[in-house]
Amino acid sequence: MDSLNIRTKVIKEIALIPEEKLEELYNFIHSFRLDVEVSQYSVDQNMKFAGCWNDMSEEMFANFNEEIMTRRQQAFLERRSDEASLD
Repeated sequence: MDSLNIRTKVIKEIALIPEEKLEELYNFIHSFRLDVEVSQYSVDQNMKFAGCWNDMSEEMFANFNEEIMTRRQQAFLERRSDEASLD
């Protein structure tokens, strides 16, 4: 279905909404649009870092990757010990 056809159907459906529900509908549509804009902004911000490791040597990248894995393991172990102490 093309976007013009969908837009026409949406407009027809909106015309059938009772007056007392229009504000609720507006808030929904508005929040939906804002979510799309925010998610696009996040993607754009994250993509600034794409390829930033390209100029690292293989050895430096391997060390970096190993350090990340070690830190994650430590963080999860600490979290598990905290959860176990709640029992």
